[in-house]
Amino acid sequence: MLIIDAHLDLGWNALQWNRDLRLSTYTLRSQEAHQSGPGRGQGTTALPELRKGRIALCFSTLLARSTGRATPHVDYASAVQAFGAARGQLAYYRALEREGLIRIISQLTDLERHMAEWQQWDADPKSDENAMPPLGFLISMESADPILSPGELEEWQAEGVRVIGPAHYGPGRYAGGTGTEMGLTPEGREFIAEMQRLGILLDTTHLSDQAFWEALELYQGPILASHNNCRTLVPHQRQFDDEQLKAIIERDGVIGMAFDIWMMQPNWTLNTGVKLAKIVEHIDHICQIAGSSRHIGIGSDLDGGFGREQSPCDLDTIADLQQLTGLLADRGYKDEDIAGIMHGNWLRLLRQAWKSS
Repeated sequence: MLIIDAHLDLGWNALQWNRDLRLSTYTLRSQEAHQSGPGRGQGTTALPELRKGRIALCFSTLLARSTGRATPHVDYASAVQAFGAARGQLAYYRALEREGLIRIISQLTDLERHMAEWQQWDADPKSDENAMPPLGFLISMESADPILSPGELEEWQAEGVRVIGPAHYGPGRYAGGTGTEMGLTPEGREFIAEMQRLGILLDTTHLSDQAFWEALELYQGPILASHNNCRTLVPHQRQFDDEQLKAIIERDGVIGMAFDIWMMQPNWTLNTGVKLAKIVEHIDHICQIAGSSRHIGIGSDLDGGFGREQSPCDLDTIADLQQLTGLLADRGYKDEDIAGIMHGNWLRLLRQAWKSS
């Protein structure tokens, strides 16, 4: 079944982690076998595995922040450095597109044509990988810190950015992120208003509780949580509580399930045997709140600073997301619900957002 994955840090992996994602994950693991650090030699995600997993479209991030808490390769000493890192990731996606490996999807006609081609290929019992269409990339931004002022947002939109999460970890330039009790900054309120004017989708993931509610009060356009699980099941501020989930549902948004195991099970430790089936508990919880499966998708965040050591133990590569179809069927989900979770709900959200833009 086709998949839409709403959160992959592919540009960051390629440039900041120096991975040639045209190669398979197995080759990349071999290349990193003698490197130390979280995720090294443990990668799950590269272009061949995206194709194998039938991930027709993914939201591919630009990830760089400048919070005043410099961290190598992700949190920069100045906003202009973050700007450079994000622009480099964007240039990387354009280079992949130039090689014919991906398509950057930025408008409704592109989306419809791309998905129709993938559906036709997927439905053909004689289809083979050599005839597979290019992967679709929709450009999103995780932390708006690289955008030097709200007035530059239109320029980033012209470059292809269609979804923005204003914050990441820590005190962002526009909003408080994970681990803070900081709301929107004065410039952040202007930024949210400019997103609304331009029709850029608001990704609420990583917003502090205070920033979440302030942003929803200001922003009346389409919203999502690209990679976010349930605080009721994993009691940490990084997850959303039931009231936040209800607010996204009431706006007809979608919440993407993340596969970092610390977000799937509380009190986790490495090698604790957390399996893919655990995510179905989060899916079930949101279904109970919503009364349907209409508001759930995939936002795997695989290789988002970790690898197999912090992924479900029955997931070797991102292609194993296909196992979800059977896990959902075993829990009593109907075919149409499974299709919605795997790709249809994200497709609906994009169609609604782009028809009105």
